[in-house]
Amino acid sequence: MDSKNTIAAIALSSAVIVLYSLFFIPEKPPTNQNLVEKEKVEQTTDTPSLDQKKNLIQISREDALNENERAEFENSNIVGSISLKGGAIDDLTFKNYNIELDGNKKVTLLGPRNIEEGYLIESGFVTSDKNIDIPNSETVWSLIGNKKLTQNSPIKLSWTNNQGITFEKEISLDEKYLFSIKQRVRNSTNKKYDFYSYGQIIRNKIPDIIDFLILHEGLIATLDDELIEEDYDDIQEKKFSKIAEKGWLGISDKYWITSLIPPKNKKFKTTFDYKDKFRANFIATDPLELQANSLIEEELQIIVAAKRVDVIDGYAKDLAIDKFDLVIDWGFLYFITKPLFFGIDYFFKLLGNYGLAIIAITICIRLVFFPLANFSFRSMAKMKALTPEMVRLKELHKNDKMKLQQEMMALYKKEKVNPMSGCLPILVQIPVFFALYKVLFVTIEMRHMPFYGWIHDLSERDPTSIFNLFGLIPYDVPSFLMIGAWPVAMGISMWVQQKLNPAPTDPMQAKIFMFFPLFLTVILAPFPSGLVIYWTINNILTMAQQVFIMKRTTVKTVT
Repeated sequence: MDSKNTIAAIALSSAVIVLYSLFFIPEKPPTNQNLVEKEKVEQTTDTPSLDQKKNLIQISREDALNENERAEFENSNIVGSISLKGGAIDDLTFKNYNIELDGNKKVTLLGPRNIEEGYLIESGFVTSDKNIDIPNSETVWSLIGNKKLTQNSPIKLSWTNNQGITFEKEISLDEKYLFSIKQRVRNSTNKKYDFYSYGQIIRNKIPDIIDFLILHEGLIATLDDELIEEDYDDIQEKKFSKIAEKGWLGISDKYWITSLIPPKNKKFKTTFDYKDKFRANFIATDPLELQANSLIEEELQIIVAAKRVDVIDGYAKDLAIDKFDLVIDWGFLYFITKPLFFGIDYFFKLLGNYGLAIIAITICIRLVFFPLANFSFRSMAKMKALTPEMVRLKELHKNDKMKLQQEMMALYKKEKVNPMSGCLPILVQIPVFFALYKVLFVTIEMRHMPFYGWIHDLSERDPTSIFNLFGLIPYDVPSFLMIGAWPVAMGISMWVQQKLNPAPTDPMQAKIFMFFPLFLTVILAPFPSGLVIYWTINNILTMAQQVFIMKRTTVKTVT
């Protein structure tokens, strides 16, 4: 029974590792249809719709940027420009992040609407009055005052229509990734008008995505405390719409977020849709009344950010953005994943290396589980010591299974052994294992972070392979044969640990048991190297604890 339980525990762990992305994901709430139907009921205002214009003829990025005048912006984190034609933020590059580990080309996120990778943000006012000219994508704005947007110098855009109504945008930029836009409409006429504020994000095509079920990449929002996650292909099939009183919306990549925060305390309608391009937008449901010879003003915020935890959490707190921290896909193990990240980050600040931080957090996890492991290992040590007696009983009662079972239970009771206890450390640590995997997979802090030796990126697999002797033989190993030094070390440590456990008495079980270290080595080889380092160190610490306990454990039974 002991060997069966041990094998079952390892098999369960392996199955969860392999099948997690397919079967261990919480079911998505039925948002689309239900919310669309709900919206039909709740919609009480006749808000104008936002035009979705056809894609323009696509040109090169360089030509698009030189096609019309621009207002440049820059701080210590981002650089880019705002098109004066349309007034869209459509050019943004992250100054501190490279595309490739060994390259110098920076990550560029936003692009003009008439390039293949067009990705931009628009905002302004619309009206249901068809007789009023309002700014659109063809409108050429005037740049008033400062010519460049920086942390200390906002810019002002202005445009006046033929009816005597002036539209203004005062745009400011903080030291990180936040654009604040004060939008005004000045009425110099004797008439009264109604205007609705809006903001929208447009993306021409689906970017290169990982398409892995443990990570959401696509359209995202929190609306009245509800997290909404819609994949690109879902929106291509069906539009999403909902009215809310608080929240935010945007488009999420693995490491980057483009988001809109509507004006506070204003009811708004959020829409995700696709027609030639993807669009995430909001529009106020209640109009602002613009009286004769007066002015209206509203402010919205735009965050185009690298998903650094301190940055995202800082904006969520400082701007009181409801559940904005969920732009980082912590997963349904949020209560484990996020504290685990903070623990790793704490040790990183002490030790200066995320690999060392992972080792330090591994030691802490072992200390937390120390009492449980002690109990389990004492039981396993007794089980190993009892193996000869169990073999004797099986031989003695090989023709009487009922009697064998009774004698086994009596033996367990006499020695106070629970054959299931060996499974507990493995089962309990499975959530921690996946939480660490999530941290390594989704947090930008781990991106391009080195360890020592050949590990240059803890978020990627070990780049070496046993099949070219870890680089000693000049042979380019196919990806499916990339079984690196750390996975091999992990497999060896698991094999040694296995020898410390009670050996299965059944020959077939013993053979299956023997191949598990090899099986897990192959399975874990493509996983982030930081995760494999964690598993290896955890195995070593487990073995040390297990050897110590086994030397101090005795049994009453004498064979």
